[in-house]
Amino acid sequence: MLTDQLKSQIRAIHTRLKTSLPNYQARAGQNQLVAEIAKIISGTYHRRERIGLIEAGTGTGKSLAYMLAVIPYALAQKKKVVIATATVALQEQLVNKDLPFFQQHSKLNFEFSLVKGRQRYACIERLRQQQKHPELFATVQDAAFDWQQLLDKWQQRQWLGDRDTLSSPLAEDMWQRIVADPMHCHKGDRRHATCPFHLARAEIATADVLVVNHALLLADLASGNSILPPPEETLYVIDEAHHLPDIARDYFAAQAQLSHNSVWLEKAAKTIQQLITLLPATVMKELLRFDDSCNELNSLLKPIERCINEFKPRWFGDKTEYRFADAALPSLIQQQAEQLAQVSQKALNQLDKVQQHLQDCITEQQLPLKQSLNLLQELGYLRQKIEQQQALWQLYAMEQQKNVYQARWVELNNQNQYVIGHACPLGVANKLEQLLFSDAFAVILCSATLTALNSFQYIKYDLGLSQFEGVQTLQVSSPFDYPQQGQLIIPKMKTEPTEQAYTDELVLLLPKFLPDDQASLVLFASYWQMQQVAEALRSKGFSLLVQGEASRQALLQLHSDNCKHNNRSILFGTQSFSEGLDLPGKLLTNLVITKLPFAVPTSPLEEALAEAITRKGGNPFIQLTIPATAKKLVQACGRLLRQEQDKGRIVILDRRLVSKSYGSAMLNALPPFSRNIEY
Repeated sequence: MLTDQLKSQIRAIHTRLKTSLPNYQARAGQNQLVAEIAKIISGTYHRRERIGLIEAGTGTGKSLAYMLAVIPYALAQKKKVVIATATVALQEQLVNKDLPFFQQHSKLNFEFSLVKGRQRYACIERLRQQQKHPELFATVQDAAFDWQQLLDKWQQRQWLGDRDTLSSPLAEDMWQRIVADPMHCHKGDRRHATCPFHLARAEIATADVLVVNHALLLADLASGNSILPPPEETLYVIDEAHHLPDIARDYFAAQAQLSHNSVWLEKAAKTIQQLITLLPATVMKELLRFDDSCNELNSLLKPIERCINEFKPRWFGDKTEYRFADAALPSLIQQQAEQLAQVSQKALNQLDKVQQHLQDCITEQQLPLKQSLNLLQELGYLRQKIEQQQALWQLYAMEQQKNVYQARWVELNNQNQYVIGHACPLGVANKLEQLLFSDAFAVILCSATLTALNSFQYIKYDLGLSQFEGVQTLQVSSPFDYPQQGQLIIPKMKTEPTEQAYTDELVLLLPKFLPDDQASLVLFASYWQMQQVAEALRSKGFSLLVQGEASRQALLQLHSDNCKHNNRSILFGTQSFSEGLDLPGKLLTNLVITKLPFAVPTSPLEEALAEAITRKGGNPFIQLTIPATAKKLVQACGRLLRQEQDKGRIVILDRRLVSKSYGSAMLNALPPFSRNIEY
């Protein structure tokens, strides 16, 4: 429970923050957020299940609200705070702006740290090797690159040693030469003690607030908390939580080659032979065991490839993907799956020991540098291949029984004719319940768009929270005066977006809704339609900034320059421009949505989800498609008003909002703009 002392402390901090914020305006919604989050995490509603689902509209100040409610309580309880976001932009805002401001003005004694994956950090020792021995890594590209300059910047603290603070981007293959992978950048080797990755990890122990992305949070929970504090000692704030189910599906999915595996396995045999000649005799037994496992893996995969070749003509005609209906694999693949999962896991365990022996020999400088570096690289490649196999076969080995739990499909790589096997869980509810919600001290999940059709039931189901009694839900409206600040227009149209003549009507109608003196964003549901309309409007003399014709940053800069000089500016974009795009004030006063953002269920995962719902007697259009589309529409409309003084209008050129039964529910899920519906 919240003590009176803690309540007084939170109120005092809130007062200090208000006086420190320029142009601060009192927000009832923010006060409500602070109070409710504090009650949830302190166990006021439920002593054990301290979980909150919170939708906070644009402008409510939710970041400041959850920091104000969570951090003082966590410090008092001697718990850690983990804030997880889906986007780099929000991470940067928290670490560079919000947390420093809160730390300064709250007068609380706490430290915070941004936690990134190992792949985001460079290994300084590997960088020195690049600089000292260019002959070992010589390529035309390397010859032109100044590694010494990068080393100097690190030593002068002008570069923090991570990929995100490089003054100019480094190509992927160049970055991989210096990345802090666990084989090269080993903590046990004193030469690596001051590498950026190990320094960053050392900060975690002393930090009270840790900022991560969703993927790293899931990876750490799945690995048993190798980086972050254990769930029972942690208060989690999952921001942008509407992304969590999809990110979790991606994380727990797997893919691996089902054909041409003998190529890399034969290469593995040669690498093992080299290691046998180099490493001490004490390692011989482990190397031979690893060699046996690789041979066994090769033997098991050969009949799989023969099976694949037999089915290829049936699976791949004019398409490159084939989904197994009801996740039912060909019998041979299903029969071999469990054994392949076991053998690949055994090979990984043995590879761990071999890598450790090689690393020890390198640390003690017992091996020639060039040869040992090459072998480390080969083992790294080998580990990646075996890990992929293990993950895929583990999912393929799972019994489906009467209920379908996975989407399973194969994909043909046209370039080299490899067949790739895929498996993806249809739901992640059980995983999230097991790894996070059952053990966490408290979890607050928040977003500007957490509900679908004004209901939390969809996100509860996706996250696995339907059975938790203690889950609290809260919707806090935006402080914007929507009826006064924005207008929603649905013009009368002759055609629906499913008709062929729709694009032609769009070309005729759009110019009426692109005023000379305004900044416009036009959102399309497909690239093809966007390009067709852009070509037609340009022939009528319109100047357009079209997604894909320049980088996003370059387009937004041109748009900003146009607006600065009071020139008409028209941005054309697709779905990726409907979320995370911030165009405040004069940068957007006229938003046009050409049609409702229905996603066609063409991906194997979407098809499998629809199939599973149908098998249970449900309607995938009503249960999946409409809620997902409604949420995307809300996100798209959220581009218009970003600040309390913003004004503008939204035009939706899709008559289905009026003609279809689901249209009124979608309209009612939108903010309460004033409406002009021409029907």
